[in-house]
Amino acid sequence: MSENSREEEKLSFKEQILRDLERLKREDGIANTKSSNDDLFSNLSNSSEAEKPVEEPSVEDLMANSVSLVDELLANAPTVPPRPVLQDDSVGTSVASEPAVAPDPLPSTEPLPSTEPAEPVKPLEPTQPVEEEKEFNAISTRIPVSYRTNQAKPSPARKNIKPQPKPTVLAKETPSQEPVAPVETRTELPRRSRKESVKPIKKKKKSRLKGFFVTVFVLLVLLGVGGFFGYRYVESALQPVDANSKQYVTVQIPEGANLQQIGDTLENSGLVKHGFIFSLYAKYKDYSDLKSGYYNLQKSMSTDDIIKELQKGGTPQPQEVALANLTIPEGYTLDQIAQTVGQLQGEFKEPLTAAAFLAKVQDETFISQLVAKYPTLLESLPTKESGVRYRLEGYLFPATYSIKESTTVESLIDEMVAAMDQNLSGHYTAIKEKNLTVNELLTIASLVEKEGLKTDDRKLIAGVFYNRLNLGMPLQSNIAILYAEGKLGQNISLADDAAIDTTINSPYNVYTNLGLMPGPVDSPSLDAIEASINQTKSDNLYFVANVQDGKVYFATTREEHDRNVAEHVNSKLTQSSSSN
Repeated sequence: MSENSREEEKLSFKEQILRDLERLKREDGIANTKSSNDDLFSNLSNSSEAEKPVEEPSVEDLMANSVSLVDELLANAPTVPPRPVLQDDSVGTSVASEPAVAPDPLPSTEPLPSTEPAEPVKPLEPTQPVEEEKEFNAISTRIPVSYRTNQAKPSPARKNIKPQPKPTVLAKETPSQEPVAPVETRTELPRRSRKESVKPIKKKKKSRLKGFFVTVFVLLVLLGVGGFFGYRYVESALQPVDANSKQYVTVQIPEGANLQQIGDTLENSGLVKHGFIFSLYAKYKDYSDLKSGYYNLQKSMSTDDIIKELQKGGTPQPQEVALANLTIPEGYTLDQIAQTVGQLQGEFKEPLTAAAFLAKVQDETFISQLVAKYPTLLESLPTKESGVRYRLEGYLFPATYSIKESTTVESLIDEMVAAMDQNLSGHYTAIKEKNLTVNELLTIASLVEKEGLKTDDRKLIAGVFYNRLNLGMPLQSNIAILYAEGKLGQNISLADDAAIDTTINSPYNVYTNLGLMPGPVDSPSLDAIEASINQTKSDNLYFVANVQDGKVYFATTREEHDRNVAEHVNSKLTQSSSSN
């Protein structure tokens, strides 16, 4: 509170005291009323002196003394902010929380409510200075004091005067009771010097620098943790959707689709976990050659497996899902093909066993159906009476076939025959121009398949066979003898090949029988077939092949041929026997 405010309050309080005293004077109507107020300001030591007659001062003297006393109290009063007033519910009055210290009096426009004369107050004992100060402060808050009018002597003073409660102050009568003290307290706070104002700024800069490093550290930690989990998430997204699933899903990749569209298509089909990651991975690996079409893909395929399939290209139309693949190597016999079919694993429409396969290829009713379905290919099919082992031997094209859920033994054989018909369809005219039947061409091609490995050798071997046939000479091929013995397709050593029985009684013995065998001895490849159609013409009538390295030696005369046999076959037989 400012100095001016305190001075104004003191003056206002003095004026209020004077007005109250003047009002009491008028109400009592007594000009020279005597009072016992001298007891308030004197320090009597005992009660006997209080009973003696005391000369009562006049009202003017009392007023003068009261005013001087108020001035002294106000001058010596400590500067204490107004304290809150506690409501005493028991008496219905407001009591100061610390009655020992009198707050600054507040101005009031109304007279004090008390008009009854007060009893004379006995001064405090000299040995109680603290209580005297408290009592004096308490009484001073009740000025003006009421006086006894019709009494010559004051009442006996009380030995102990308890502190009087402060009068009830109503909120509407004391505007200063409003919570303005905190504002006054803030205004009284001293300003800080420039030195003091600089310190917080330095601390703030230091705090900001520390916060910056903490933020950077937290970001690095978050990046490290996020990178680790991000890598694991991407790695998981590239794994199969269901590694144990055997289910196939048919999906179409549209023409001109970009990587994002392909990824979305695969994700919607349940083939990849996240299409966006698929597209990012394919772009990162630079897989830009993914082709459109229909595909049958599995949920157990990884992202790399799916990409490899998409690089192969799909089919224009949806195809039945393949449960397995059957690969028939070139030069396999029907017995070998049956054994390969029997090794298939899967849940098929009917069991695909070797016995069922061999039984079906010998079923005459089924063969008749095939002849009617593929007349050009099977027009010269050998009869059963010709002595062939299997009528369909050599007519099943060696290739890879997709085994579907609906695949049966009959449908599988039909598919193989259809493949042979398709591969020969462009050569039927050339075969006819050579005055050969399809059966004769396939028979020659089955020998060429086993006698030579290279295309050039195969063409020369085919030329030798044609020369010998034209001259009426026996073919003298060990391949036919091995087939008659049931050993074709087995691992044959050079000694076994030299020790074959060329006198065996069999339609396939081309040492004793002129011309061709009744039918092919294996399933020739397209290369052997084309080599047999486009043979290399020469004067060669003999050839010998080393079964160890596959190299073929040709000769035009018997003498030259015997030298080749002695050098490339017999010498090696001697070396192998001596080493043993």
